[in-house]
Amino acid sequence: MAEARPGYEPFDCAPALRLEAHERLTLVRFEGISDRLDRIEGSLERLERRVWLAVYGVAAAVAADVFIGVLQAAP
Repeated sequence: MAEARPGYEPFDCAPALRLEAHERLTLVRFEGISDRLDRIEGSLERLERRVWLAVYGVAAAVAADVFIGVLQAAP
């Protein structure tokens, strides 16, 4: 805002108002992007847990198959 001169009222100029509006819009966009990124990170964490559960399940099935084979081979 410009300094008040005697005899004139202070006013906001159009470029300054446009700049403020642009700053507010940019802030809202960054907040939206941040929220989306948080949701994506949560989805990736859930997916990672599911993948590890599948890996451990396959490893357990292979280990059980080997164990059963050893029990059948031993008299």
